[in-house]
Amino acid sequence: MLLIFLSASLRRKSKLNNYLKPELKTNPDEISVQGLAHLGDAVFELMVRTWLCASGTSKAKNLHNKAVLFVSAKAQAGAAEKILQSLTDKESAVFKRGRNTHINTVPKNSTHEQYHTATGIEALFGYLYITGQTERLNDLFKKIIEE
Repeated sequence: MLLIFLSASLRRKSKLNNYLKPELKTNPDEISVQGLAHLGDAVFELMVRTWLCASGTSKAKNLHNKAVLFVSAKAQAGAAEKILQSLTDKESAVFKRGRNTHINTVPKNSTHEQYHTATGIEALFGYLYITGQTERLNDLFKKIIEE
């Protein structure tokens, strides 16, 4: 019953009609950095999973193990190093906003700095997604997966 109530309540508050290709009617700068990072985390993981499947990885265990190598805070911090120089001023500001946000807990398998940097990457990916900049997302992702 609670789930039905929450679902109906959230539907009334939503300002989107297409959740896979959002056309935001509010200023994306007004979305909390935690909200952008939450969204960006999912976007980044979806891109990694799509890339792994398209690359021929097919067994579930292999997919999971390989995905973890890319979506951990440590890996995302490394990814940041690959793209930071190519960010626009606005993208850099979003990244820094995410990186500098207050975080209460840090996972045991990453440092405080790695986790903050990963949050910056996630906020950036969330921002680019919510503003419909999928081509830019793809460009940055390609730089990340290049060896």
